[in-house]
Amino acid sequence: MVHLIELMIDTMIDLNIIRTQPDTVRTSLSNRGDKPELVDAVLKLDARRREILSQSEALRGTRNMVSKEIGRMADAAARETKKTEMREVGERITALETDLSRIETGLNATMMTIPNLTDPRTPIGPDEDHNVILRVVEGSHPELDFEATPHWDLGTRLGLIDFERGTKLSGSRFYVLNGAAARLQRALIAFMLDLHTTQGYAERYLPFVVKKHTLEAAGQLPKFIDNIYHDVEDDLWLVPTAEVPLTNLHGEEILDSGDFPLRYTAYTPCFRREKMSAGKDLRGIKRGYQFDKVEMYTFSLPENSDAELEKMREDAEATCARLGFTYRVKQLCSGDIGFGSRITYDIEVWAPGCKEWLEVSSVSNVGDFQARRANIKFRREKGAKAEFVHTLNGSGLGMPRTMIAIMENYQQRDGSIVVPEVLRSFVGTDVIRAS
Repeated sequence: MVHLIELMIDTMIDLNIIRTQPDTVRTSLSNRGDKPELVDAVLKLDARRREILSQSEALRGTRNMVSKEIGRMADAAARETKKTEMREVGERITALETDLSRIETGLNATMMTIPNLTDPRTPIGPDEDHNVILRVVEGSHPELDFEATPHWDLGTRLGLIDFERGTKLSGSRFYVLNGAAARLQRALIAFMLDLHTTQGYAERYLPFVVKKHTLEAAGQLPKFIDNIYHDVEDDLWLVPTAEVPLTNLHGEEILDSGDFPLRYTAYTPCFRREKMSAGKDLRGIKRGYQFDKVEMYTFSLPENSDAELEKMREDAEATCARLGFTYRVKQLCSGDIGFGSRITYDIEVWAPGCKEWLEVSSVSNVGDFQARRANIKFRREKGAKAEFVHTLNGSGLGMPRTMIAIMENYQQRDGSIVVPEVLRSFVGTDVIRAS
């Protein structure tokens, strides 16, 4: 059962936490490498807002009381004097309302820049070097007894990846997948969607463009405005991840507690205007402005969201395991965690050609951060106060790096690539060879 909410109530982190626990918020911001002084800016604006509201309410009370007195006054001159005084009161109220609008705009804008509070279990550290490796799981793919070729050479030799034509069509960081590589990518999408539906996620096909508010509700704007493609004429934005439209499936709704958990999976292309520096990350298909991804997303009761996080992590790991990858699980530290996340696990697969660990999934519990922005609530029973849901998201997996891992781990000495068994029915062949 769904009941539409008529008014937005909260749009960011809980303002009451900033009021009552400012040091907690300052500490979280400092641990993230963000600006703790944002707390003081919010408190100042909030105090001024409440002051204006109090003054305005007092003036309205006075005006209402005097208006009743005017109706009972017999002296015409005294009545006109009071009317003049009340017109002045009305002008003061209007001025306060103008000031209030300005203050609320500033308060909203400042609040939108404050990231989620980190979970106490999130390790404290300034950058990715302080992430914690929880475990490494050995894959079932054959061990290579020769020097692995990186995918950018392997893919070119086999005619699978065409970097030149990708650049010709769209510019740097774009590429064309040919023949078996295109089928392999399509196979991965189908395989992951089928797997996640058996894991309890309902499949959705989503728009690939969204409204500005949809991105704001998901926590992508204003933080990542420089990384998102925008059609100015229609004011539509290309999705950077399926997480964005999935977050808003139940925006402005009140759900029943019996509806949970609500689990979804979806494929979308993802578009990101990432600022890339020179270096090894620019070789091959590891980083690009367009890539495919299958997403997992969960709406949960607050008390169950930690259990849902572990399930989502296990489901992402199952994808890696079925593909035979050697992978490791990391917990991100406060300086590397995402803007909206409270606690995050990264799953990385080993690529022997690149000779590096590649992140293919990031699984996060966002708590009520996105629900406040998107105004998604639930009631535990009829007539009960509506509460904010918790949301979780995770890649199941990101396609380019999964493709890299398959090409580099399943390559053979003759330059061909063995197709992982779980993908063969989709691809239509056991081995990919030069055409």
